[in-house]
Amino acid sequence: MSSSSAPLPNDQYAWIDRYAADLHRAARDLARDGEASRVSDEAVAQLLTAAIRLYYMKADVEERTFSPVIREKTDPLTATEVLSAVSELLRALKLGPMELALWFRRRPDERIEDLNLEDSEEKP
Repeated sequence: MSSSSAPLPNDQYAWIDRYAADLHRAARDLARDGEASRVSDEAVAQLLTAAIRLYYMKADVEERTFSPVIREKTDPLTATEVLSAVSELLRALKLGPMELALWFRRRPDERIEDLNLEDSEEKP
């Protein structure tokens, strides 16, 4: 199923699409209110593992990309939150920054000319 097609009524996984927005809002509210402890560590690990697995399948196997985070106007995900999670993900699999650097790649939808390389070069 592509990202634009509606789930079929008899699709056993359609509930994921229905509840994703509720889960997102609840997690944001729990974090904002300092109540993240109300969700077990195991539940968070299951959710994160599931999200990573689905993102990998869409990005690498289906060979397409999309932003893995919601760009919220209020209460946006911070660099600290992302880097903390990435650090722990690497640690969980006994990986380090070197392995991340080896796997880091430009997304297929990015073009060299879009990177504004001339802005990063020193001007005479």
